[in-house]
Amino acid sequence: MTLSNSPSTKLGVFGAAVLYTAAGFGALVAPTVVEARSNGPFYTAELAQPAAERTVIAGGVAWTCEGTKCVAGKGTSRPLRVCRELQRDTGDVVAFTSKGKALEADKLAKCNG
Repeated sequence: MTLSNSPSTKLGVFGAAVLYTAAGFGALVAPTVVEARSNGPFYTAELAQPAAERTVIAGGVAWTCEGTKCVAGKGTSRPLRVCRELQRDTGDVVAFTSKGKALEADKLAKCNG
């Protein structure tokens, strides 16, 4: 005698597995998103001229600009690379900070070079 589950039982087990996987993935990702939003901007930049657009995608992050000040969340590239890409899209950068630490003068010159 062979024991077999009915199609509705198999479907129920599959549905439970999918929900469990989704809940587990959500639990892993959610704290990171909440933490990133609660800590404020990771990058800040002061531009020489006001940005032409309010939202700019540069350096792999979305920048929000008001006048000459732009802010963005954390990206995966080095600060100098993020600065260079922002400079290419918006013009010269007067000041750039990453996690509250200002970019050194020589690196800021490379950013604008």
